[in-house]
Amino acid sequence: MAPAPGRPRDPSGASRAHPLRAWAELLRLPALFTVPGDALAGAAAGGARPGPRTLLAIGSSLCLYEAGMALNDWADRDEDARDRPHRPLPSGRIRPAAALTAACALTGAGLALAARAGRPALAVAAPLAATVWAYDLALKHTPAGPVAMAAARGLDLLLGAAATGGRTRAALPSAALLGSHTLAVTAVSRRETQGGSALGPLAALAGAAALTRLLTRRSVTARTGPHAALRTALGAGYAATVARPYLHAVLNPSPALTQRAVGGGIRATIPLQAALSARSGAPVTALAVAALAPLGRTFGRKVSIT
Repeated sequence: MAPAPGRPRDPSGASRAHPLRAWAELLRLPALFTVPGDALAGAAAGGARPGPRTLLAIGSSLCLYEAGMALNDWADRDEDARDRPHRPLPSGRIRPAAALTAACALTGAGLALAARAGRPALAVAAPLAATVWAYDLALKHTPAGPVAMAAARGLDLLLGAAATGGRTRAALPSAALLGSHTLAVTAVSRRETQGGSALGPLAALAGAAALTRLLTRRSVTARTGPHAALRTALGAGYAATVARPYLHAVLNPSPALTQRAVGGGIRATIPLQAALSARSGAPVTALAVAALAPLGRTFGRKVSIT
């Protein structure tokens, strides 16, 4: 919303923002809608129907994801003071100690929920939590950063398979596809405050095209009819979500367009999860996941997803 005429703009909005809004920004609440689909797609890929333990896996995923968001800003507080002074920590709306405490508490809650879902779920959640902390505290600015983030997203999908009692090994291909998308988005995000490189968005665009092909192609064992049509439609939805912002960032790799490309990549996670569910023969789960996309867009207009 534009500032009133004649008034100086307050970039941080600190003087007007409600404290809850600061936490919504810190935790990137619109991005939360990209999380439940991990566990649901994992359950579908593992050949199991979602149940109460799937809900526990979703709760665990949400907690661990939000722990990563809080820890990310705590670790980047000095960098954000230079590049993003409007963020909650550098603007003074949230104390660094509070963000770190939230990260610890959310990690503990995520592991506790995974333990309630069973030992197989905890066996996946523990390395997932370790990967999240390693990424934020040590790996983010290294060549291993995008790989670590991709591994975290893949593990999150496997958490759904493990908690639901499905075949975790059978879910590995879906985890790899989700991880490859995350790898591309993370690689692009490394330049979102500086811009200046079209290579990352170009590689991400090529990867999205290849991934779309894998999602929509017809195999010998794939179902035909409505199932195939749904899989194709969701795959096309994924491509439509990422193609435009990636292309814009290729043509003009400015910080603003690079950040939009990152946001588009994050939002595209939902149709990707839905397409993976449909690809696994779970159309009801696919439609349930796809229904999260408009909710994410609605909340994304109020709080930035990146």
